[in-house]
Amino acid sequence: MHDLPKQYHIQCAPGDVGRYCILPGDPGRVPAIAALFDNAEKVAQNREYTTYTGTLLGEKVSVCSTGIGGPSAAIAMEELTKCGADTFIRTGTCGGIALDVKSGDIVVATGAVRFEHTSMEYAPIEFPAVADFGITGCLAQATKNLGYPLHTGVVQCKDSFYGQHSPDKSPVYYELQQKWESWKRLGVKASEMESAAIFVVAAALGVRCGSCFHVVWNQEREKAGMDQTMSEDTTASVKVAVEALKLLIQSDRAEK
Repeated sequence: MHDLPKQYHIQCAPGDVGRYCILPGDPGRVPAIAALFDNAEKVAQNREYTTYTGTLLGEKVSVCSTGIGGPSAAIAMEELTKCGADTFIRTGTCGGIALDVKSGDIVVATGAVRFEHTSMEYAPIEFPAVADFGITGCLAQATKNLGYPLHTGVVQCKDSFYGQHSPDKSPVYYELQQKWESWKRLGVKASEMESAAIFVVAAALGVRCGSCFHVVWNQEREKAGMDQTMSEDTTASVKVAVEALKLLIQSDRAEK
């Protein structure tokens, strides 16, 4: 396809990806997302990074998996940006924190708690991890258009999955448990593992980024004895991301 050098981790080069890119975590979700594009083709697969490129509304778009957590997501964003991408939508799963956030709902992040370390290597802790306003609006509108229950607000990002789910087993249980209580009192919607990093990396690189999540479970609802059913079908958040990308493409064209 080209003689340009490929990026070390994602194994893509300029021309392989569109400016618009969806970022799921799981490589297994990539073909399902690509199936919602037109004329999508696999362009690379290496480590946790699987990339497909196609079109939406005639615009070149891509999907690239990032694995779990901030470090690998930051690598993907850095390398995709070098290949020409400048607009990113993260779609993934989260665990609810606020009691009204139920399994199967959609959470659109307006910002993220930087309880992780990747973002610290891009910006001082005083700098907020904030989603792009235009992308956030498109994600919220897409969720409403598709008829899914919507929550917008701050999400919490951590580096340790089990630090959230089994904090009492950690030597720093006291900090994990106290901070979790803080997130609850501050009205944080949900917990996940990438948004803080990619929002800050996006700011550092001068690109746009937003995120939406499918709620798998809410441990606070469980603790409160409230009804819920585990929901692991991520189809809804994927559809929201693709629909939002269409709205964003239309919005970008209207502003030209």
